[in-house]
Amino acid sequence: MAEYSNDRKLAAEFIGTAFLLATVVGSGIMAERLADGNVAIALLGNTIPTGAILVVLITMFGPISGAHFNPAVTLVFALRREIEAANAVWYVIFQITGGIVGVWIAHLMFDETLLQFSQKARTGGAQWFAEGVATFGLVITILATLKAREQAVAMAVGLYITAAYWFTASTSFANPAVTIARGFSDSFAGIRPIDVGAFVMAQIVGALIAYALARWLYSPAVVRQGQEQI
Repeated sequence: MAEYSNDRKLAAEFIGTAFLLATVVGSGIMAERLADGNVAIALLGNTIPTGAILVVLITMFGPISGAHFNPAVTLVFALRREIEAANAVWYVIFQITGGIVGVWIAHLMFDETLLQFSQKARTGGAQWFAEGVATFGLVITILATLKAREQAVAMAVGLYITAAYWFTASTSFANPAVTIARGFSDSFAGIRPIDVGAFVMAQIVGALIAYALARWLYSPAVVRQGQEQI
């Protein structure tokens, strides 16, 4: 596989995260406008584009940057020593910046006020636990699929997020950059800035648990005294 320069990797992370947030927020605005008050239909209209765009973006940018688009994922790959710490910090900066720009793109497309702060409350133990579960599931999906069939990661992530929108109480943000950016949109997909910190903490915890589990689950067999231990 070709090795790309750091500036190209950062550009891929920025553009990919921007498109992801433009899709999440834009489809949320469109869905809410068309659903005529039916929240279930609006959520479905938000879910399908998000899962679909993840397949596209990971397929496009995976060969360049790894297509993280997610500080929790970047953290895990830094712990796996597959990305240097300094580069990981830059990844996170470009992911967060790209996410906010993506929100602004969505606002401009739908003739919304550019600068907003969400008023949508998303808080409480159930929501925080849901975000931990959502991020755990996302990270274990990535790590396990890399082991099972690397070419299927884009499809696996897209399908996982599509499902997690519906089986988690929080609708599966599962991404600190996405969470921060959605704080800047007072729309269907928004989250109050005051609620962002707890979501991000839960996401990081979920990602770390997934990393630890995958490390144990896929560790090579250890041979002791002629016996293979799994």
